[in-house]
Amino acid sequence: MKKFKNSVVASIAVLLLYGCDQGIDPITPVAPGTDESAPAITINSPTEGQTIKVNEELASVDIDFEVTDDIEVASVKVMIDGKQIGSYSNFKDYRRLIVDDLSYDKLADGAHEMSVVATDIDGKTTTSTVNFTKEPAYLPKYAGELLYMPFDGDYTDLVSLKKATVEGDPGFTEESLAGPSAYAGAEESYLTLPGDRFKNGEFSAIFWMKVNAVPDRAGILVMSPPMEGDANDLTKGFRFFRENAGGMQRFKLNVGSGDTGNWFDGGEAADVDPAADKWVNMAFTISGTEAIVYIDGQIVKQDALDGIDWSDTGLLSIMSGAPNFTGWGHLSDQSFMDELRIFDRAISQAEIQQIMADDSGEFVSSYTPAFAGEMFYMPFDDNYSELFRDMEAEAVGNPGFAGESVAGSNAYAGATDSYLTFPINEMGPITTPQFSATLWYKLNADPDRAGILTISPEDPENENYPEVQNNRNSGFRLLREGNAERQVVKLNVGTGDGNEWADGGDAAALNPATATDWVHLAFTISDDSAKVYIDGEMVAEKALPGFDWTGTEILSIGSGAPRFTGWNHLSDLSYIDELRFYDKVLTQEEIQTIRDFDQ
Repeated sequence: MKKFKNSVVASIAVLLLYGCDQGIDPITPVAPGTDESAPAITINSPTEGQTIKVNEELASVDIDFEVTDDIEVASVKVMIDGKQIGSYSNFKDYRRLIVDDLSYDKLADGAHEMSVVATDIDGKTTTSTVNFTKEPAYLPKYAGELLYMPFDGDYTDLVSLKKATVEGDPGFTEESLAGPSAYAGAEESYLTLPGDRFKNGEFSAIFWMKVNAVPDRAGILVMSPPMEGDANDLTKGFRFFRENAGGMQRFKLNVGSGDTGNWFDGGEAADVDPAADKWVNMAFTISGTEAIVYIDGQIVKQDALDGIDWSDTGLLSIMSGAPNFTGWGHLSDQSFMDELRIFDRAISQAEIQQIMADDSGEFVSSYTPAFAGEMFYMPFDDNYSELFRDMEAEAVGNPGFAGESVAGSNAYAGATDSYLTFPINEMGPITTPQFSATLWYKLNADPDRAGILTISPEDPENENYPEVQNNRNSGFRLLREGNAERQVVKLNVGTGDGNEWADGGDAAALNPATATDWVHLAFTISDDSAKVYIDGEMVAEKALPGFDWTGTEILSIGSGAPRFTGWNHLSDLSYIDELRFYDKVLTQEEIQTIRDFDQ
């Protein structure tokens, strides 16, 4: 063994001598020198002014920093809000410390300060500090907002950061009003939340629904006392629900004031057509003096109320009457819901309309529709404004005003080479699956043909494009044509692959010699029929294989131009008043009611 050890030592000596011969320097001691400067600190994370936004009540923050010194680092401490969360005193590299794996997981909402304190072996100390904040991912946008559930993939209230309790198996749909998803109801499924924070003297809720009429009745938002056997207790809390009304879905609110339940039932004004397949905004407010129900920002029921009594109410149910309001079968709603908000005050109609505009990205008007389904209204009272959108039409040429009207102060007066247009893509929901229009009309038979209302696509395939356009495969064209003795009002409707004519012939003819007063015109279009009415009587009907809006971008009033010019249905020199559009097929009775309303 002794012989072996001597051999190893000799071998090491040979290797060292060989290394020197090959140019490798031997290890030479170096004096540390004078410690002239304090440690330097670089903080990479968190950064100054950073805001950490998470939904959790306590968040984690990752800490990343570097400390260097000209001679040697002795110790490093990390502090958050004065509390030490890390300490270092042993270093592989005594002049440089890199920390990128420290995390602090108890960060509450509010402002925070992180400090790194480094000391070198000479006792010199450096402190570096950054300030940052932690806040919820959602900060309430509106005064008094207690709850906000966007249903973007989970059932969390972003104000309280509480997850709703899930009953059954509800889901999500990508067919949302805002965000990536919305709540999708399912049979025997709903959400609940503890309701104590909602028990205030005033209460409001606003949300969007796409109504599924199956089942034909359901609870939507409910805070009700436990049932007495099989009987609903309506004397406390509230119940907002829907139920069948002749194929429509009628929305109702019941509020308990202590001794009784108070009904807020708007009747037909509170009806929504589930076949429309569109998002509808719902809202209701409760105060110490009244309750109001709104649909699409318009009041459908308002009445006095002697306050709300919250006794024995402890649970908020979302999209069902269960478990505390089931006596009449108002169970789970299989509709879609999105953007649910609850407030501790009675929000105003203007606020409701502003929230609607914020959610949908569309302008919401303060104009109150005169008729169900109305979505466009021009009274032509000395201007060309559309009142739903407070939007002014673009005047082409020199149209004017009649100096007379059916209602209001004035009416539209056509002129040669003159008409009005609106850009459809800036107007919101105009090209709806069902469409109706009503207007008053005073005929001028010169020229002997003209466009009255036109929503028609561009026709780049026409050999004389763009001067001549006549693509009739989508949209519609309301026009007149004939001679000095006979002017026939006709409707042409695009079906996608072709077009169909609702032409009543003599029944739809106006005699310019005798039709010197105002007449009421109306038409309706669905996916299976088109109808034309004059003075409340149907004068033409045509079956349709479908109805298509593809490529339609411009609404023209008082002309076929610029998209329907191939047969010279150009500017109409007639008068037009009280022009309205609707997102549904009006019945003859409704058309007659509208006609009588204006006179």
